[in-house]
Amino acid sequence: MTHPYFEGTTTPRVLAHRGLTEPSGGEHRDADPVVHDNTALAFAAAHAAGAEYIETDCRLTADGDVVLFHDDSLRRLFADSRSLRETRTAELEALLADHGGMLSLRAALESFPDVRFNIDVKDAAAAEQAGRIVAPHAHRVLLTSFADATRRAAVAAALVARAEIAPAASAGRSTLVRLLAAAPLRVHRLIASILAEVDALQIPERYGPVRVFTPAVLRAAHDVGVEVHVWTVNDPGDMIRLVDAGADGIVTDVADLALRTFAAR
Repeated sequence: MTHPYFEGTTTPRVLAHRGLTEPSGGEHRDADPVVHDNTALAFAAAHAAGAEYIETDCRLTADGDVVLFHDDSLRRLFADSRSLRETRTAELEALLADHGGMLSLRAALESFPDVRFNIDVKDAAAAEQAGRIVAPHAHRVLLTSFADATRRAAVAAALVARAEIAPAASAGRSTLVRLLAAAPLRVHRLIASILAEVDALQIPERYGPVRVFTPAVLRAAHDVGVEVHVWTVNDPGDMIRLVDAGADGIVTDVADLALRTFAAR
């Protein structure tokens, strides 16, 4: 049975990776403040471009608030060595004020009611609270994490918080490793048991020298009704090639370009 997360939307699916920080048409001006990823302006730009899905990441601040932030520290964006867990929510809000605006997980869900969110729970300590926050929105949320245990904890918390349906879910690293070993065997019952908890398999084309997006993996996932989304794909030729090979969607930094690419076919 298809999860509501996937119903009534355009295919192939385009997931805006942390929003859209700079439209591919070049509308950004050098004098403008830089818009950072996972911010209100980045999400608004993705939504305005027509993205139905936004991929994002959540972590805890020092105050225990679940905010949308990818990195575990402030180093990349602000040349600050502090971890996010050492940063007060108000401090993060001030830092992001001129760069798109901080979003808490709750604020994002409430501010963008027409968007379907793909939420990567980066901080295991955030899983229970994140699950409770998404519970009222479970029909339009997919939860994922590199750690399957973190994803399971978030989904369980959503159900404890009386979500009408479990949020959709994507496989973590351990599930993927098991699938890579089992997919060539083509044993339906084994594949079904490995992917029983998930609705999507979100993978890179390769992990270093290891090819992950393979015909065997595609066949295994599709045989049990699990979608395959490939990240992070920014070249239009690669987008078309992967979808033609069977991918159900792509995660991209250039959602506007991806939408135009697929619309032109």
